[in-house]
Amino acid sequence: MKYLVRLGAILLTLILISLPTPVLAGSPGEMTSNYDNVDLSGENFSGQNLQTQQFVKVKLKDADLSNADLRGVVFNTVALDNANLHGADFGNGLAYLSSFDNADLSDAILTEAILLRSTFEGADITGADFSFTVLSQYQIRQLCKVATGVNSQTGVDTRDSLGCQ
Repeated sequence: MKYLVRLGAILLTLILISLPTPVLAGSPGEMTSNYDNVDLSGENFSGQNLQTQQFVKVKLKDADLSNADLRGVVFNTVALDNANLHGADFGNGLAYLSSFDNADLSDAILTEAILLRSTFEGADITGADFSFTVLSQYQIRQLCKVATGVNSQTGVDTRDSLGCQ
């Protein structure tokens, strides 16, 4: 019996190793630029394609990221306080230990993003789409208190995308 279990585990491992695996936009091997420990406060990234960018310990306070393509972007310990992300597409992005306090996230797309341990105090999330986004229960409760509107691009109600009661 032990032999069959080992054989099964070996076969499963060989199958998983031989299958092609997709490379995610946010994976380190695909990063085309890296912003590390810099102050980009007030910078204008409006409408720019920033896919595959990685921001680590960066200050983006008061930055304009409105309508930017942020799909797959990584924000790790980033200050986005008072930043303008109106209409930005942050789908499949990662924001860990980042601050979106008082940021404008109205009409933004944050689908399938991972936003753990990030804060949204005073953020405007009117019409933001959080469908299939990973958030803590605390974050969801806080965001549901102010969630209103429908995303103009996806047609999804903000409260529905957060799973608000």
